[in-house]
Amino acid sequence: MLQAMSLLIALYAFWLLLSGFYTPPFLAFGALCAVSVVFIAKRMDVIDREGQPFHLILRALLFYWPWLAKEIMLSAWDVSKRVLHPRLPISPTLVEFTPSQKTDLGLVIHANSITLTPGTISVEVEPGRFLVHALTREGAAGLAGSEMDRRCSELEKP
Repeated sequence: MLQAMSLLIALYAFWLLLSGFYTPPFLAFGALCAVSVVFIAKRMDVIDREGQPFHLILRALLFYWPWLAKEIMLSAWDVSKRVLHPRLPISPTLVEFTPSQKTDLGLVIHANSITLTPGTISVEVEPGRFLVHALTREGAAGLAGSEMDRRCSELEKP
């Protein structure tokens, strides 16, 4: 029920943000649309704990997102230096490794974190297998068993 209510609130807030009209008929129509979408999603059985991971919010806000923001900035700085270097010291490579995450949510968090970090892109993601394109061999070598892998595994624990 918590997931359904939060989805309703998020959908209605999103509708209000995009519509820009705040007259009673528009507010009622937006609420009707949001309720309809939640009803359909409930009937399709797509509202679940993994789709709306409230259990992760506090840990992610306090520990993971600040760390990820720092890593994104460090990586952006490294990529900028390489691009501006006269000899362009890059060595594009593909690396395959086994992530330690057990749930689909953990895999998605890890793959998206890799892609958010400049210089790396998650190309293929399967349970037990990631294929990542990295701008440098050093960046590729640091993916398997990385700090990011460890932190994503910590984040997915109940």
